[in-house]
Amino acid sequence: MTMMKNETYSLCEFIWIWYYTQNLPFPRHHGKIAAWLEKTITKERQNGLLMAFRSSGKSTVAGLFCCWLLFCNPDLRILILAADFELAKKMVRNIKRIIEKHPLTAFLIPKNKDQWASDRFTVNRTSELRDPSVLARGLGANITGSRADMIICDDVEVPKTCDTVGKRAELRTKLSELDFVLAPGGNILYIGTPHTFYTIYETKRKSEENPPFLENYQTLRIPVLNKYGESAWAERFPVGKIKKMRERAGENKFSAQMMLVPVNYTGGRLNVDDLIFYDEELSYSEANTFPLLKIGDKKMLSVSCWWDPSFGKKEKGDLSVIACVFSSDDGLYRLHDMEFITCPENGETDNASYQVMKVAEFCRRNHIPAVHIETNGIGKFLPGILRKELKKQNLHIAVLEENSKSNKEQRIIDAFDAPLAAGALYIHKRIISTPFLNQLREWTPVGYKGKDDALDAVAGCLLAEPVRMPSFTTECLYKRQNKQCAESWQGEGHSFIAESNFNFN
Repeated sequence: MTMMKNETYSLCEFIWIWYYTQNLPFPRHHGKIAAWLEKTITKERQNGLLMAFRSSGKSTVAGLFCCWLLFCNPDLRILILAADFELAKKMVRNIKRIIEKHPLTAFLIPKNKDQWASDRFTVNRTSELRDPSVLARGLGANITGSRADMIICDDVEVPKTCDTVGKRAELRTKLSELDFVLAPGGNILYIGTPHTFYTIYETKRKSEENPPFLENYQTLRIPVLNKYGESAWAERFPVGKIKKMRERAGENKFSAQMMLVPVNYTGGRLNVDDLIFYDEELSYSEANTFPLLKIGDKKMLSVSCWWDPSFGKKEKGDLSVIACVFSSDDGLYRLHDMEFITCPENGETDNASYQVMKVAEFCRRNHIPAVHIETNGIGKFLPGILRKELKKQNLHIAVLEENSKSNKEQRIIDAFDAPLAAGALYIHKRIISTPFLNQLREWTPVGYKGKDDALDAVAGCLLAEPVRMPSFTTECLYKRQNKQCAESWQGEGHSFIAESNFNFN
């Protein structure tokens, strides 16, 4: 279906006439939005993403855009989709009122009142079509049998649809169905502001959770402040008012809703921006028969390794997570490695045996002298199995059983607060590919329903006392030199008795 049949007025002219009859000003950024919509959506026939600061009037312009499309081609079918059905109905009602009162659209009003409902209406048109001219639907509604030439997704991403990984996956699944609703040659327009770091309103950035959902969409972004610190709508949002708004709302909410920067909109307790990333690997060497372990050029003094076991499936429940944190003499912590252990589905080995083998491998490659096991739940019988596996592989690694009795939320706060605030927690870049950063961004101490298995494992590492092996005895030094004793790289002092037969006569 052709988008335009009769373009006697441009969209900017159509909007100006409406504002003039309503005694409303025509903000400059509304003209910018209108010019972009006309060029991108109707002439270049591309899908678009419109992001503008809260209360910028973007939905008002979108409603006028729908009226103008019907003015140019009454045979068009437009679907308005929102997170809430009431929000979608609100836009449909606005479109109806504009059609009823705009000087150019009186010919669109149908004679039959039954075609003029609050959630759908059909204008005077020449074609006999099953679908109405404009239809409102909530995100949870069944739209399988609908067809539309233009789909406008207005604020489909809100906190209740994106505050967990599962909800974001469900949101993407539902929105992917729009491709089957869109008529050949139709277009989709998304309108909104980001409510999460992993927003669907992303066209380029590659995240650890998902590829950009709106990849190749043409985008118009209008933050409340430009790069020079000037207001996009000075008459309504002067710089002084914006400053007070930022102080009241908090940096996270202001950045997301007014500056259009994808962050954790809910303002998580732990700030990921305080993390520092590195990519140096462990380097083991020996000097004068004593081992030395470095990350980059920094000598490591201790390490804490924590295993939080679980037999949960990947889709349900917590996963089995092991992590290790190294510390150096400069007071910094380095989260160097983390592994999520999932058992193969071929059934060749039992779950417990497979997990302890993976833990042993993890400890070997990271030169771990001791590993803590959380024995709550299934962990009660795993220490014995792990000790047997370590002995089988000739690994001299201590197995320390830990029964966590403290509140998990408080334990996570106690572990992360101080290192993050001090900028003392470094993260290896390989951790980016794990769910750790996602959990850290979204975790809150009250009412959090998402996964926190990675946080729990790292918290255990940070709270565990550094394990320092005892000094070498002569016997142990002999065994280590002959590869019969565990390596110790922590750098403790060593003592020895020197034979003296000096004669002072």
